[in-house]
Amino acid sequence: MDTTSPFLLSSQSLTPAWVEREYNNRELVPGHPQFFARWERDSEFVRATLPGRLDLAYGPDARHRIDLFPAKDSDRLLVFIHGGYWRGLDKRMFAWLAPAWVAQGVGVALVNYRLCPAVRIADIVDDTLAALNWIAAHAPSHGAGARRIVLAGHSAGGHLVGAIFAAARERFAFDPDRIAGGVPISGVFDFSPLPYFSGNADLRLDGESARLLDLHDRQPTIPAPLVVAVGGSESAEFIRQSRLIADRWSAQVRSLHVLPDLHHFSVLDALAEHGQPLHAATAALY
Repeated sequence: MDTTSPFLLSSQSLTPAWVEREYNNRELVPGHPQFFARWERDSEFVRATLPGRLDLAYGPDARHRIDLFPAKDSDRLLVFIHGGYWRGLDKRMFAWLAPAWVAQGVGVALVNYRLCPAVRIADIVDDTLAALNWIAAHAPSHGAGARRIVLAGHSAGGHLVGAIFAAARERFAFDPDRIAGGVPISGVFDFSPLPYFSGNADLRLDGESARLLDLHDRQPTIPAPLVVAVGGSESAEFIRQSRLIADRWSAQVRSLHVLPDLHHFSVLDALAEHGQPLHAATAALY
């Protein structure tokens, strides 16, 4: 694949101070604790009131768990992979995403995975593939149809969606043509800045291990269409990351949404809310 792109960085721009300004989303959004509090409050209500199967094990680790919220008589499933810089957060914070989709006839699966520094990012990619294989095989026995699967992920989860789309097809224990689409939101696809980021104390990346995680210079193996999204009020780097993957994987990118006035945390509202362009574009993947 040609490695030239108008959205690639010059290595001369990579200094710790610059990377920290661009990639520290909690510093960029001082009000982020209110979003976390709302997500947790609303999700606890959903977990208590919306019929679902919680903490289903797909592997041996305590974080190898999935929450399923089936939609009645549906073969459509939205698999959501949370963010947290591969080192934090939890699926239970994101149950609030489910009701709008279930009401629309789309079941929802929320995936947990192991976290850095206990494991490396490559191990987390393995976890999400294992989770997807488990979902494809076992979700129907828990009431959630999974003939048409859309993968959505936010931040680190956006990268993980891309990593699944670039995985070797023999790693799928089901027909990957069941994947109807992917929705990476505010993802990271060029890892070259991350060795300079303060969070790299947990990620443990150097130049070579970061390069091996890059997706912009790989070809997708899953041919399903992609909807790429990022908040218009996010840092220039997060906007660049989404523009980069939309450019490099343009053959199957159905649309790129740079959503006005939304930052790295509020952008998730656009996935859940009826009438939002991102919600509509995601639903159209089915």
